[in-house]
Amino acid sequence: MAAPDFEQSLVGAIPHLRAFARSFANDPARADDLVQETLVKAWNSRDSFTPGTNFRAWLFTILRNVYFSQHRKLRREVDDPDDQYQNSLAVQPEQYGYLDLADFRAALGLLPSDQREALVLVGAEGFSYEEAAEICGCAVGTIKSRVNRARNRLVELLGDSELKSGGSAANPTAHGSRLVKDTARG
Repeated sequence: MAAPDFEQSLVGAIPHLRAFARSFANDPARADDLVQETLVKAWNSRDSFTPGTNFRAWLFTILRNVYFSQHRKLRREVDDPDDQYQNSLAVQPEQYGYLDLADFRAALGLLPSDQREALVLVGAEGFSYEEAAEICGCAVGTIKSRVNRARNRLVELLGDSELKSGGSAANPTAHGSRLVKDTARG
């Protein structure tokens, strides 16, 4: 089929394509989108049309395939207007954890040894204040004071706004007992 004949046949088929598209899509705008996509695909594939065959049937087949391709794609998509689902899939890069651990180790190393010892015993090793006091050979109140001063100093040294705001990490030992354990061993 010559280019002018193809173009005229294509334009002439638009009303029929719109009616067929509306049988698939109840929304007129979506039906028009289907017709537009069909026209683009038909125009780009005009060399594959065999002259002498049913032109409208060829166009209707393209429209039907476009509809079902879009339908399959839409079934796999998740409606996420506020990007809430998308943001829940995000994973922080591992290097941040490594850098946080390096910062924590450095800050822990700056604590006085008695505070560091009390913090590691209570926070990392899970000893009670009484057990830590017995291990250190001092009063329970002294251990509590050392742990409190150590935690406050870590917050100050790390300068983390989440720690200062009282978020879930307000207790540096709760930052992960594994983190403190790694620090104590390293």
